[in-house]
Amino acid sequence: MHGYKISQELEQYGFQGIPKGTIYPLLLNMEKKGLITGKMRPSSDGPKRKYYRISEKGLGEKKIFVSEWQSLANSVDQLIKKDK
Repeated sequence: MHGYKISQELEQYGFQGIPKGTIYPLLLNMEKKGLITGKMRPSSDGPKRKYYRISEKGLGEKKIFVSEWQSLANSVDQLIKKDK
């Protein structure tokens, strides 16, 4: 996906109001770290756009993140249930 499409997708998942100027620096940072790759492609809507794809390294980092997130979510759930 290109950056603008990514921002539209994020909005569908409840991330409204994220400035478009926030998305592009994050994409650039992720690309520099090798988590995603970017490739310029022609666009039927105007000038070329940079399309991004997750890399193998990015998939590995995603797996680690999801595992850590689930652990955190479970801990928070236990804490909330304890206080009921």
